[in-house]
Amino acid sequence: MKNNFYITTPIYYVNDIPHLGHAYTSFVADTISRYKRLSNFDVYFTTGTDEHGQKVENSAKDKNINTLEFTDKVSARFKDLCSKLKLTNNDFIRTTENRHKNKVQKIWNKLIKNNEIYLGSYEGWYSIRDECFINESDIKINKDNERIGPSLDKLKKVQEPSYFFKLSKWQKPLLDFYKKNKNFVKPASRFNEVKSFVENGLEDLSISRTSFKWGIKVPKNDEHIIYVWLDALFNYISVLEDNLENKYWPADIHIVGKDILRFHAIYWPAFLLAAGYATPKNIYAHGWWTINGEKMSKSLGNVIDPNYLVDTYGIDQVRYFLLKEIPFGQDGNFSEELLVNRINSDLANDFGNLVQRVLTMIQKYSSGNIPKADNLNETDLSLIELPENIYDINNAQMNNYQFNIILENIWKIIRSANSYVDNNEPWNLYKNNNSKRLNNVLYTLVNTIYKVTILLQPFLPESSKKIFHLLKQKEEISFSEIKNNIKEGVKLEKSQPIFPRFDNKDLKI
Repeated sequence: MKNNFYITTPIYYVNDIPHLGHAYTSFVADTISRYKRLSNFDVYFTTGTDEHGQKVENSAKDKNINTLEFTDKVSARFKDLCSKLKLTNNDFIRTTENRHKNKVQKIWNKLIKNNEIYLGSYEGWYSIRDECFINESDIKINKDNERIGPSLDKLKKVQEPSYFFKLSKWQKPLLDFYKKNKNFVKPASRFNEVKSFVENGLEDLSISRTSFKWGIKVPKNDEHIIYVWLDALFNYISVLEDNLENKYWPADIHIVGKDILRFHAIYWPAFLLAAGYATPKNIYAHGWWTINGEKMSKSLGNVIDPNYLVDTYGIDQVRYFLLKEIPFGQDGNFSEELLVNRINSDLANDFGNLVQRVLTMIQKYSSGNIPKADNLNETDLSLIELPENIYDINNAQMNNYQFNIILENIWKIIRSANSYVDNNEPWNLYKNNNSKRLNNVLYTLVNTIYKVTILLQPFLPESSKKIFHLLKQKEEISFSEIKNNIKEGVKLEKSQPIFPRFDNKDLKI
């Protein structure tokens, strides 16, 4: 029987079009999903769009279109991105769907019943960008004497009636929860920030608004709109319809950006515990991508469209770069030059060249058939068994989602295989009619490529399928088959380039 594994991206806010950061988060979640499926888990992977709030309402007004029409258009772009990136998500949730709105209103009623909500009034500084009130300690004053929030937007003074969630009463239960669940938030540095924030005290949280209308109405008081974060966070449960909630909740991991960690690591478990739900097992907060050393922003005009990158360089090439370039959890710098250099060095030169020349030699020296091995020596066995050893090492790294280390370990095999070719010189073995040694070398190499490709499936899914096709294998192969070799006599397809090289002269970003 398979173990269940439930993974989510955050639902993406629809006030603007998808950018590189969205693609990164989605690639990460998809990579973990694929890895778990290949490890024989029953995976459920969800993503979607967060479509309520004042920011969305204002964006629609700025474009002079109906708010629902605006959200339909922008949400469709995120859904199209899922297809473009060939994500394996099981569902795509929109917070404007009835299934979500109904669930959120049921949760509200449950919180009312549990005496976790009360009606009061609120006066404070509100960030439209972050859709929340900002604590005085987090406010800065600019040169124009305007109050600026953590996201560098101008704050607005708001005074209005509001329902409150009794967040203050959850300070000690949350700290106790963190103590018992030491891996609740990763990386550890981010968890320390969360714990420090909670230790400094929690105030009751305003969870309704009356100054705009775009959102889910509070039951029995439709003058109020439910706070967008209380609304949005419950997508992780509303998306689990019918019996799926019983099967998959609590989530095994939420992948989020570090800018929304506080909502996920403090408000979310408090909401869940107050409503009688189990908490997610893990929240992983990743870093931000800078562009050529600068923070990505519309005002700087350096927001990168992932569609351009995929159309120009390929899905797997972009995916590989984003996963390999930085340790997961840290900030990273993107430039098109770095992307091209990584594609050319790792994919085209190292791996692509290995596949191309080994399969070409099998066509030339063995009529395209995998030769029969006869008494492989210690060097042969060391290489052909290396992927099995690396798989065991990588499984431990996968617990902390250190994709860059996992890929570097796989590239050790690829570099070893390239050195093996140079050391054994199959062309001279053929020239000297040393057929026994030649057959062993080609057998060792083709099976090393086969096993490397098994390991690379979560990271290079489209390229792996192409290589399996050349090797006359099924297009997806479980990790459990890592110790198996392709049988002798299999007639291989003629080699084709898997990873084209790119010229640095053609850069546009």
